[in-house]
Amino acid sequence: MRNLETTPATPAVRIVFTPAHIVRRSVAILGGALVVGVAAQFAVPLPGTPVPLTLQVPAVLLVAGLLGPRAGAASMVVYLALGIAGLPVFAPVGPPGFSRLLGPTGGYLLAYPVAAALTGQMVGDARSWPRLSAALLAGLAAIHLGGTAQLAVLTGDPFNALRVGSLPFLLIDLVKLLVVALLLRRFTTTFRARL
Repeated sequence: MRNLETTPATPAVRIVFTPAHIVRRSVAILGGALVVGVAAQFAVPLPGTPVPLTLQVPAVLLVAGLLGPRAGAASMVVYLALGIAGLPVFAPVGPPGFSRLLGPTGGYLLAYPVAAALTGQMVGDARSWPRLSAALLAGLAAIHLGGTAQLAVLTGDPFNALRVGSLPFLLIDLVKLLVVALLLRRFTTTFRARL
């Protein structure tokens, strides 16, 4: 019989927030928001859909994987706040500011913090391909679900929302996720260690 009393206890991990740590983390959060803002500028309108093709989705998932769940979600909240304030961080297709969140692409944008938290939590150290794949697919699904849900509300037709808001993007999004996966496997452990 195993003697449980001789098993060493696992010490509690304490995180000490020094001023340097807070500055590094704040810069990373703002930097993540700006990365997504730059990625949004690569927007290509597609015929038959009000949703442009952008680089935002891979940027959101990359930021989430590098920063982790809390900082990744915070970065996306900062991104939304910058866009609501009128800064040109949203894709250059559609109305500016807060009204963008009420339009056909608003559901995707509002899903970014959720997708970042989910992906950042699941990625771990990005060493396991199955775990990394599941994390990126979960984040992608959260974004597509948010986007098509809002399109369904706006149009009153869930099937059409799926047809114009998700299906045209799935294949290209999966290709983008492969690139994100390779970047996360290379940089996640190093990047998170510095935060």
